[in-house]
Amino acid sequence: MKKTIRLAALVLSAAAMLSMAACGGKAGSASSGAASESGSALDKIKSDGYITMSTNAEFEPFEYKDGDKFAGIDIEISQKIADKLGVKLKINDVAFDSLVPELTSGKADFVAAGMTANDDRRKNVDFSDNYFNASQAIIVKKDSAIKKPEDLNGKKVGVQQGTTGDTYCTNEDGSSKVKVGSVERYNKGMDAVSDLIGGRLDAVVIDNFPAEKFVSKNSDKLVKLDEALTEEEYAIAVKKGNKELADTINGVLKELKDSGEMDKIVNQYMKE
Repeated sequence: MKKTIRLAALVLSAAAMLSMAACGGKAGSASSGAASESGSALDKIKSDGYITMSTNAEFEPFEYKDGDKFAGIDIEISQKIADKLGVKLKINDVAFDSLVPELTSGKADFVAAGMTANDDRRKNVDFSDNYFNASQAIIVKKDSAIKKPEDLNGKKVGVQQGTTGDTYCTNEDGSSKVKVGSVERYNKGMDAVSDLIGGRLDAVVIDNFPAEKFVSKNSDKLVKLDEALTEEEYAIAVKKGNKELADTINGVLKELKDSGEMDKIVNQYMKE
């Protein structure tokens, strides 16, 4: 009887060890599979034959519509990225505050949209090296009493929703040097400028170069203040952890900078 019990115990012990080994094997396989899936980001893009960029084409000269085609500095850079990978460029045009969700949900491979690489956004996405130094500017009507940033205190200011201009004027963290009276948010910067011209706003806060474009097209009505509100850096966003694509993008940016082609692209659109 004891011999039978001892034999049964040995059988059960061996079965348990085999079960544990099998479970360990499955866990290792799942981990390897996850790593393989993560490492195949570029392979999938190449297999699909296209790379998807999301942007907000209301931000001339960085991205805008020229007839039925996309144009701008970010479009040119994005095409260079696609060319480097040997694939076509697919563009999603969405509201600015939808750009980060486009990445996190997997609808886009990267975002190029005159986007400032700030700490708040870094919580959800990774950024490439910076490719452009920018700032937030103030646009007012020519006869406005607003002459400096502090004159925005208590005023009604228009911003493009989800931008750093929006964050600055909203001043949720108390870091802004101005305290505006109210903030009106727009999906399109041009709509904010139209309301400024129409007298429904006291000022518009928007990135410097789009501000210059808006003012040049309405030079009889608008001016841009000389003093900037912030200093910022634009970068290209990728999904958190997608180092493979980020490295590829950084390589393209370095080539464009080193060859002088980046300056040519920027100057081309700044002069238009």
